[in-house]
Amino acid sequence: MDYSATNHSLWDIFVWLGAIAALMLLANVINRKVKWVRQLLIPTAALAGFLLLALRSTGIIRVPGDLLEHITYHGIALGFIALSLKPGKQDTGGAFAMKSGALIVSTYLMQAILGLLISVLLAYTFMPDLFKASGILLPMAYGQGSGQANNVGSTYEALGFVGGRSFGLSLAATGYLCACVVGVGYTRKLINTPAKTGREVAVVSGSITTEIFEEEGETPLTESVDRLSVQVALVLSCYLLTYLVTRMITDGLGAVSPDLARMLSPIIWGFNFITGSLVAMLIRMGIKTLRKRGIMTRQYQNSYLLTRISGLAFDLMIVAGIAAIDIGDMRDLWVPFLLMAVLGGIATYYFVRWLCRKLYPGFVEESFVAMYGMLVGTISSGILLLRQLDPEFRTRAADSLVVGSGTAILFGAPMLILIGLAPQSPLMTLLTIVIAGVYLAFLLWLMFRIQAGKRSTKA
Repeated sequence: MDYSATNHSLWDIFVWLGAIAALMLLANVINRKVKWVRQLLIPTAALAGFLLLALRSTGIIRVPGDLLEHITYHGIALGFIALSLKPGKQDTGGAFAMKSGALIVSTYLMQAILGLLISVLLAYTFMPDLFKASGILLPMAYGQGSGQANNVGSTYEALGFVGGRSFGLSLAATGYLCACVVGVGYTRKLINTPAKTGREVAVVSGSITTEIFEEEGETPLTESVDRLSVQVALVLSCYLLTYLVTRMITDGLGAVSPDLARMLSPIIWGFNFITGSLVAMLIRMGIKTLRKRGIMTRQYQNSYLLTRISGLAFDLMIVAGIAAIDIGDMRDLWVPFLLMAVLGGIATYYFVRWLCRKLYPGFVEESFVAMYGMLVGTISSGILLLRQLDPEFRTRAADSLVVGSGTAILFGAPMLILIGLAPQSPLMTLLTIVIAGVYLAFLLWLMFRIQAGKRSTKA
């Protein structure tokens, strides 16, 4: 075997991962040492992504676009699988988890309606060649980040949306900036007001805390297999099952209806992180059942290490997703991009603030900055903003992000249908807006009913 640098299949993946790692270290130094950058609270992974984008756009570093797309695609799935395997707090039952998940998905739907209205209006007026369903990339980018913006954008490119992947990734990158600039400005304003600085925040039982490395009943460190190896094995085994389940579903669709398979298969593969999360939840429930019955005596998942694995996967996804933007693909899409980016940020701000006032009395500001940061950026940007107001996580605002993300997977499943339906025809695009509006109304009714029931129980 040739072990030299000429064997690109042997060395390229590690060379480019090394370059990404070096840029993340550089971004971390910049975040720590440059005061104005530190004050913006830009996530280190996002800053590294912008650095790599600049180097790639100028031709200084010629990292392959396909490699960046692969990292983005697999990163989101591995990250969600690791989070879904976590024991304990990751269970998503209860009214609190239900209303948090419904809030997240209702924001996706609001963003989808806004984005589709913009793209449809432009397509029927000033930009007749615009892909009419392009607006649904707004919730994929703002609501779910670069991973889904990449997946759905690539799927729409195959359906005729020229530059769709770069359009979605550009919106996702703008979402990170929106979370930092708007979120930081809002938190700074709160911190500098006497009402905020003088307010005492009560500790809420069950609120999220720093995770310990070893919990009761876990595999001891003296075991012959390393604890990190067990966590990686669990995550990769879930991903293998995800691949097999997804392939079984798409092959089954192909056998029943080839036309339906052609429409849905790209969406199903693009949303493999949902399938992965569901598979991981089932495995977690299975392990919990085996432990209750005494068949399994040890807890093999480690919350701390699974969180670190998901953090690594999401960091790599963010860096690769931002760096994968091709500025040249955006030359005819600046008008819809700017309209969606600006109006999407404004609409999300007021929509999330309105819902947080209704649903989270007692910690409105904390829940708002956390949710807003996540729903235009990622969960990490939401946590970064929250730590400015609630550094010790004394409220349940952080819990709303964690458990809400779990139930959002279930509430968000119908969006698969909307994403597959929207690009089929102009009529289907309009029908998608109507269906999204109806589902949004249902989720709003559900949230307010849960909250009203909680108030009546207390009374």
